Amino acid sequence: MRLRLASASPRRLALLAQIGVQPDEIVPALLDETPLPKEKPGDCASRLAVAKARSGQAPGMLCLGADTIVALGRRMLRKTQMLEEAEDCLALLSGRAHRVYTAVAIARADGPCLHRLVETRVTFKRLSRQEMQGYLASGEWQGKAGGYAIQGQAGRFVRHLAGSYSAVVGLPLFETACLLEGAGWRWGPAHG
Repeated sequence: MRLRLASASPRRLALLAQIGVQPDEIVPALLDETPLPKEKPGDCASRLAVAKARSGQAPGMLCLGADTIVALGRRMLRKTQMLEEAEDCLALLSGRAHRVYTAVAIARADGPCLHRLVETRVTFKRLSRQEMQGYLASGEWQGKAGGYAIQGQAGRFVRHLAGSYSAVVGLPLFETACLLEGAGWRWGPAHG
């Protein structure tokens, strides 16, 4: 069974390598990731992960899709592209708890699409203006859900984390391994 990763994220590729999985192909899914009206953050992450996995379905191929959403209540903080967006996100997250929803899905041409949603609660310390400006200057926030990368410099802002660290980075490893096995993936020299 071959594996296709429906993501261009270098973080997801590195996380898969951490558990001994090397995709045979990387074919990013091109989807409109706009939340539906009144859609809850976890529902949105699940819907998008499944859509990404299904976008790469092919005979003899497993396709892995994932999506991460950072949320304050029902307010979704999507991937930041502009400095002002990242600054707004950091101001909102400063001194508060938020939730990170990461969904992972595995699709195969001859079976159902399997998926799991992981919810992690993250609490940031209160950020000083200097800390925020220093982080924004790093550029690390670009393209990151919620405007931060926990595996980078923003790790120093985290007072508390309850849930899956790897899910906050972009892929819940335990759930991913379980889904791969459930879809027929065999661990061994050919895949590890």
